[in-house]
Amino acid sequence: MSGPASTVTAIWHFSFTVSDLEASVAFYRDLLGMTLVHLQDQDNDYTRALVGYPDARLRVAQLRSGPVSSTGSSHDLELVQYLAPARPRLDPERGRAGAAHLAFVVDDARAVHSRLADAGVRFVSPPNAITAGANKGGYTCYFLDPDDITLELVQPPPS
Repeated sequence: MSGPASTVTAIWHFSFTVSDLEASVAFYRDLLGMTLVHLQDQDNDYTRALVGYPDARLRVAQLRSGPVSSTGSSHDLELVQYLAPARPRLDPERGRAGAAHLAFVVDDARAVHSRLADAGVRFVSPPNAITAGANKGGYTCYFLDPDDITLELVQPPPS
């Protein structure tokens, strides 16, 4: 079933702006197991018009964690490093309006937490049992990427 042409039909990707693209790609690919789909420089009029900076130069990586769905939704993660213009770093504090986080589904949150913690990944907490709500019976915890962007491990409850 498809809706009117003027509606959103799928999610293409989610994006984080990062300070060091290579370090972030290594984190998401090597520690979280995502697949690097492509890496490119964007130094063109189209990109400058899109982002609204007349001198924009970007390095961009696209990573995928699963297959593309029948709706065309791939849920890719796009990482963008602005080479120009230089911009100040934002406070990624998760309690602030405008902050975002990305949740990853795992089979065993405690095992993944242990592996990532052993690799030096910083966690807000160990996996917590979900005791209320739609995911009651599962486990979840927040952790931080190299730019202090909040990420989440979610072990869904048993079916």
